[in-house]
Amino acid sequence: MIASLGMYDRPETAAANDALWAGIRDGLRAQGLTAADALTRGDLAYMAGWTSPDLIFSQTCSLPFRAKLHDQVRLIATPDYGLENCPAGFYRSVYVARHDDPRAQLADFGGSRFALNDGLSHSGWAAPWADHMARGLAIVPFLQTAGHRGSGIAVVQGQADYAALDQVSWNLMCRFDDFAKGLRVIDQTPISPALPFVTAKTQKGAQIYDALTGAIAALSGDHRAALQLRGCVTIPAAAYLDLPIPPAPFDEKYSD
Repeated sequence: MIASLGMYDRPETAAANDALWAGIRDGLRAQGLTAADALTRGDLAYMAGWTSPDLIFSQTCSLPFRAKLHDQVRLIATPDYGLENCPAGFYRSVYVARHDDPRAQLADFGGSRFALNDGLSHSGWAAPWADHMARGLAIVPFLQTAGHRGSGIAVVQGQADYAALDQVSWNLMCRFDDFAKGLRVIDQTPISPALPFVTAKTQKGAQIYDALTGAIAALSGDHRAALQLRGCVTIPAAAYLDLPIPPAPFDEKYSD
């Protein structure tokens, strides 16, 4: 079976993610369910795993969930990261620019070189796209980096002018990555539901939810702090599905 927590998995959080899964796994087995011994990492932690009938537990991004996965997976719960000025279970993206860039606000960056992690990222593409449309600003996808850290590095190195980074990822960068000192936050997107925990449609969501909440409650203080995880909440799938789906970032609309 496939269990993964790839969205915020990095060397500094790997042990905490392993501990969280161990708690979920043991909780599932105590209910008589089968569960993977350890987390899956690599390609199966993402789309290949999310679409597999062998998926027992994972965390996906809300754009893949609403655009591709909602008919294939079961929504279990939404994590609460305790982010400032966000209700439980919600998050946002922060716009970052180089620390020495003289432009002061988001409007000053409209039409300049935007770095994004992936065209199927809510925080890196869908949320900033919708925010730019609402503000009447141009957004020009210039560089795809394959990760929020890559987007931050691209901005620091001058390969792009600005980027939108998941607030949880940004907090991790500020804590662990020296390059983050070369960036500053210039604005933020509106809030939206955080990255959902899911399982395959054939799995028993209520039992997985019970195992998840028990595992979070049992985490050590250090592991909880590493994951920024306060708990989880129940947010209806409609809150994800009602969000707009953006155009592909590098289609003809943005090629001129």
